[in-house]
Order: sequence, then C-alpha cells, then structure tokens
Amino acid sequence: MKPTALKTFRTIALVSLGSFVFAFSLVPLYRIACEKVFGIKLEQGPAGEARVAGMQADVNRTVTVEFDGTVNSKLPWAFKPQTLSLQVTPGKMYEVNYIARNTADHAIVGNAAPSVAPSTASTFFNKTECFCFTEQMLAAGEERLMPVRFIVDPALPAHVGTITLSYTFFSNDSATARLVDGAQAHVARSAP
Repeated sequence: MKPTALKTFRTIALVSLGSFVFAFSLVPLYRIACEKVFGIKLEQGPAGEARVAGMQADVNRTVTVEFDGTVNSKLPWAFKPQTLSLQVTPGKMYEVNYIARNTADHAIVGNAAPSVAPSTASTFFNKTECFCFTEQMLAAGEERLMPVRFIVDPALPAHVGTITLSYTFFSNDSATARLVDGAQAHVARSAP
C-alpha cells in the first residue's frame, strides 16, 4: 500500500470511529441537556409511590392545569379532555379523564405522547396513572374514558401559575398489524 493510500485509509477509519462514538453519545447527551440543563422530564413511566408519598399539600397556593388533546392526522380517532382546566393545590392528588373514540371501521392501536408546558414545570408534574404509559386499542366505533392521575409537586417554582398537559395520539401501525395477524391466526385455528 502506498503511503498516501495508507494515510487516507487511517483518516477514513478515524473519522468513521469518531462518527460512531459521537452517534452513541447523543442519547445520553440529549438526556443530560433536557433533564439537567432545560428541566424537561423525559421519563414516560409513572411517578413512584416513594416520590409522591412525602409530598405535603400547599394549601396556600393554587395552580391552573389546562388539558389539551389532539390526534395525528393518520389516526382516525376523536380525542379530547373531559375537563379543559382545573384549579389544583400542589401536593394533592387529582384525576381527570380524556375521551377517545375510534371513528374507523376496524380496530386500531394508538399511543399517546404527553407534553407539559412550560418545560420548567415538567419535572414538577408527576403522573401516577396514565393511558400514555401503554398502547391503547380501540375497536371499531369504540369510545373510552382514559384517566390521568397526577400530583403537582409543591416545589413548583412560584412564578409558574399555569401548567398545560397536552397529549397527541399517534397510530401504532406495528401493534395494529400484530392485532390483525393475531385475529387472523385465531380465525384460522377455529376453522374446521
């Protein structure tokens, strides 16, 4: 191999290795930037009992929580909150419902992506129960109440007086395909 070809090969190998390392470091860097620098909570699971058990209600304060719900254009569902806003006492548990209805002529699985605004409030908004933690399957024409149980941490900064909890439902095509495949397999097993 010629010296220039060897140098070019080394350069390409180093650039490839650097790109590989950089790509793997993006996820932890993104998590650090969102959670530590900007205060955006990325976890999708329920707040643990230990986390909310010690919270004491701040009876001298109320916060307005607004609720919003939309669906991605590829999902033939209607989705909205049952309550548009609620005055809450930080440290107290609350439950609200969203209403979802499948307007299609077949079963569809969807997933909800939550969002809390302002972003600084996301680490202080704790969901202990939520339909967003799991896939949701609605049969053709089915309508269902979907509860959200939450508690606002009393440590919420004093300048935050309103929090908006928003969900967008997306079609989960792979889960819907599994559902259809499972139903077809069941029919095939039941056939004489």
